[in-house]
Amino acid sequence: MSFDAASLTYNDAGLIPAIAQDHASGEVLMMAWMNAEAVERTLSTGRVTYWSRSRQTFWIKGEQSGHIQELVDFRVDCDRDCLLVLVKQSGPACHTNRRTCFYTAIRESSEVELMQPERED
Repeated sequence: MSFDAASLTYNDAGLIPAIAQDHASGEVLMMAWMNAEAVERTLSTGRVTYWSRSRQTFWIKGEQSGHIQELVDFRVDCDRDCLLVLVKQSGPACHTNRRTCFYTAIRESSEVELMQPERED
């Protein structure tokens, strides 16, 4: 059975959330948006491609930083309105230079930073 990106359920802006997860550890790395063309580019190239809402353009994860996401598996949730991309992550996933974008926890109504940015030596 062949996959058709048009079979997904996109929001009113034509976007679908994509959660990136480390394929080996299961760690959730980040969430970003894809449109149908970003889905197709990701599947055809194996390099995870997102849609930038602020810049209104495609961005390939790691194209500038070198912290690429190599696609290992591409999954669709039961409602077809959210994606899970299992990736081999090179370097930090977050633009803050942390391994994951989910480094802030809420504990007893306060924010707690769980990890520091990685050092560049």
